[in-house]
Amino acid sequence: MKQPYHRRAVLLGLGSVTATALVAACKVAPAEAETFPIRLSEAQWRQKLSPQTFNVLRREATERPFSSPLDKEKRAGAFACAGCGQPLFSSRTKFDSGTGWPSFWAPLKGAVGTRRDFTLGLPRTEVHCARCGGHLGHVFDDGPAPTGKRYCMNGVAMVFRPA
Repeated sequence: MKQPYHRRAVLLGLGSVTATALVAACKVAPAEAETFPIRLSEAQWRQKLSPQTFNVLRREATERPFSSPLDKEKRAGAFACAGCGQPLFSSRTKFDSGTGWPSFWAPLKGAVGTRRDFTLGLPRTEVHCARCGGHLGHVFDDGPAPTGKRYCMNGVAMVFRPA
């Protein structure tokens, strides 16, 4: 005799509840919960940053793809944190990933930190400024040589300084 479909639904439901609980338990605290050399209050960050930059750097939001002029920036120079000014990436490591966000195959030494991110339910590696903790984007293992990394950054989280 064929088993009723409700057993499958119950098992899938239990699996979903378990997965949701695990993701919630693994959620990493936002940058404000960690200690960084530059620390400002929320009010100070809001005063210093535009609303969109605040949402990305301090609330871990993501800008719309293809919305940042930094995605098409091709001049020699450095990309720095829009929150604290720390240089993050050299233009020599920038490449066109076709994703709509500025992408790099390596950060400057000591410029960024990483942590696990489960906000979409799947593990990713979040990238933040090592000096102020501002959220920059994520790093993936599908980039070009020599590192094989793709640092996919929010353009609004950075400023460009020509050489």
